[in-house]
Amino acid sequence: MATKDATLDTNIGLGVEQRGAIVRILNTLLSDEFLLYTKTRNFHWNVVGPHFHDLHKFMEGQYEQLAGIADSVAERARMLGGRANGSMAEFLAESRLKEAPKRPLTAKEMIANLLDDHEAVIRNLRTDLVTVADTHGDAGTNDFLTGLMETHEKMAWMLRATLE
Repeated sequence: MATKDATLDTNIGLGVEQRGAIVRILNTLLSDEFLLYTKTRNFHWNVVGPHFHDLHKFMEGQYEQLAGIADSVAERARMLGGRANGSMAEFLAESRLKEAPKRPLTAKEMIANLLDDHEAVIRNLRTDLVTVADTHGDAGTNDFLTGLMETHEKMAWMLRATLE
């Protein structure tokens, strides 16, 4: 028996094309979030130096927060009747961020790299939330993205303060 496309059953005041476009935006964001999560976890595992313990715990808190963000983004895509990306190939293909350099980084370089990525996510969210609201008329996703932007702003502030 054939299964029905979940997008056909979603009747929330947004058309199929609107929801499809929003889900594509969310999947790109999900890819960014997952790559940033993975990078933060990598740095958590590999940080060294005189502030190892503090940075190890700090990055643990950040990757745990990013795991929750990624889950929320995937669930938002599903709420709109779409499919959430779930493979490393999809994440790498759609992310606007870059993986960490393959060479060992200093703790300061790790923090700076994470800060750059959070700021990139913030800039992309500013663009995406305008598109979601103005082009697609989705106030719910706009509000969701605004909350994520504020979360990334706080995470970036903490990284920036750590670098000073």
